[in-house]
Amino acid sequence: MRLLTLNCHSWQEENQLEKIKYLAQTIKEKSYDVIALQEVSQLIREENVYGHIKNNNFVLVLLEELKKIGVSEYSFVWDLSHIGYEIYEEGVAILTKHPIEKKYSFFVTKGSDINFWKTRKIVGAKIIYHKEPVSFYSCHMGWWEDEEEPFKYQADTLLQKINKSEPFFLMGDFNNNVFTRGKGYDYLTSKGLYDTYHLAEEKDDGITVKGKIDGWSENKQDLRIDLILTNQLAQVKYSKVIFNNMNKLVVSDHFGVETEIKNIEKQGS
Repeated sequence: MRLLTLNCHSWQEENQLEKIKYLAQTIKEKSYDVIALQEVSQLIREENVYGHIKNNNFVLVLLEELKKIGVSEYSFVWDLSHIGYEIYEEGVAILTKHPIEKKYSFFVTKGSDINFWKTRKIVGAKIIYHKEPVSFYSCHMGWWEDEEEPFKYQADTLLQKINKSEPFFLMGDFNNNVFTRGKGYDYLTSKGLYDTYHLAEEKDDGITVKGKIDGWSENKQDLRIDLILTNQLAQVKYSKVIFNNMNKLVVSDHFGVETEIKNIEKQGS
């Protein structure tokens, strides 16, 4: 089972359409089973295509590019988290080429005002993989030190909302650096979550952010904040950073993370 997570910084990138085409080509090449995307935006002023999806929704445009190159098996879940830069409806998404058995969407912040940029929503999808249900959640979380919308509250809410009796994967931009001890990353792993990076037989340095980006304006460090976590002791073939100019060209201000799961060892089995 191949997984990808990417904060795609949508419609904020130079040469955005070319980068979407490149992302589509990579998805075709890699044939990911599940993809989690964050900062998935659409212009407020655009027309609705169906439901609350507008015609320039980043995922919709990505799927159109995939269809142009012969890939039509992906379906998706997207929902709005908050308004960004006053002109975008920004959300998170899950794409999968497996039939979606159940969709999830819920706020994890104290507030649910979409006009406040710190408001966070999680989306998820349950699929059946090798006759077993597995759920995947796309996460774009806040910061540990934030007093208005603290990470700890969001993490607690997230873990309360999901069905922990079944295998699940939390994929996304957690906005907490792995290398900073005693804060968000350590809090997550203290809750019984496994980092697929550490379970992987093959891995690189894991760095997904270099230098200053939105939300990390003073950053001068290499960060590992984009993660794939699970509640199961999975057998992981590899964990690799992608779209970092070494493993594929850069398409966002974040690099992505791809992993291949060989087997999921259910707890208690």
